[in-house]
Amino acid sequence: MTYRPSISIEGRRIAEDSPPYIIAELSANHNGSLAAAFRIIIEAKKAGVDAIKLQTYTADTITLNCDSEDFRIHGGLWDGKTLYQLYQEAHTPWEWHKPLFEHAHDLGITIFSSPFDTTAVDLLEDLNAPAYKIASFEAIDLPLIKYVAGTGKPMIISTGMANAEEIQEAIDAAIDGGCKELAILHCVSGYPAAAEDYNLRTILDMKGRYGLVIGLSDHTLDNTTAIASVALGASLIEKHFTLNRKGGGPDDSFSLEPVEMAALCRDSKTAWAALGRVNYERQESEKGNVKFRRSLYFVKNLSAGSVIGPNDVRSIRPGMGMAPKYLPNIIGRRVKKDVKCGSPVVSSLVEW
Repeated sequence: MTYRPSISIEGRRIAEDSPPYIIAELSANHNGSLAAAFRIIIEAKKAGVDAIKLQTYTADTITLNCDSEDFRIHGGLWDGKTLYQLYQEAHTPWEWHKPLFEHAHDLGITIFSSPFDTTAVDLLEDLNAPAYKIASFEAIDLPLIKYVAGTGKPMIISTGMANAEEIQEAIDAAIDGGCKELAILHCVSGYPAAAEDYNLRTILDMKGRYGLVIGLSDHTLDNTTAIASVALGASLIEKHFTLNRKGGGPDDSFSLEPVEMAALCRDSKTAWAALGRVNYERQESEKGNVKFRRSLYFVKNLSAGSVIGPNDVRSIRPGMGMAPKYLPNIIGRRVKKDVKCGSPVVSSLVEW
């Protein structure tokens, strides 16, 4: 099946020829407080994001309560925890989902989620989620991708850690499962990730290789990488979002605060607008300044019939005279009438 390089979520078209679609990832930044989750959605709306995204799992649906070495985290933000401990702390309780969806709807902001197993998909279907996001760590879970595809909703797949073959397998699973609107996000699954790890030129290759809407899931600590991605064709940008980067939660330290998210929404759209199209025409904002370009002016008084010498004419501002390129044609010719210093050189004053 051939895909158009565009998708739509709740009527918002997402493509290179539309402004970037900004997703604020709430993730674990509620830090166990439903009130904080409500507030994050409010601040996301104020910042101008297009969508707020949740993560739908429990510790039991994503891992085992096991403290063997396989299940322990060594190094990084979550050093010393077991996977079960991390996800028990970080998960968004399932009973919160309905009030969070209702809160977002009341505010007029799109809300959807990343499901981590089929029961999460079923919960989100009951809430009429408008789209689904597959997290990078689940991009190799092809049965889950097919199950999500079966909902018929738009799907976004993050590709952190995945090689080109694994990305293609995820795409094929989505298509085989019936997905009609698919986007993939270039991603580096480091928390945080270094900007130099992102190799944004990969976005250009992904566009040609997969023929889909391409975006960026950005885990760097500022907006530079995300905004640069727009110039390379990223149509979606996902960033983790928090009320306070020092809030102490699992994801707070690499998330954007409200002022920074507002800047991302503003500046990514400015970057997109600046791309425009190939255009060598004079822009409207330039037209008033044409008169201040350089042109040829007489810099001495000359009597009618005088020969114009090399020291009689200069290329200076403003631009009311002939273009500087005509200077060689002027030298050695005669003026038809008296001219004063500071007069523009125009064709009618010169004997041709």
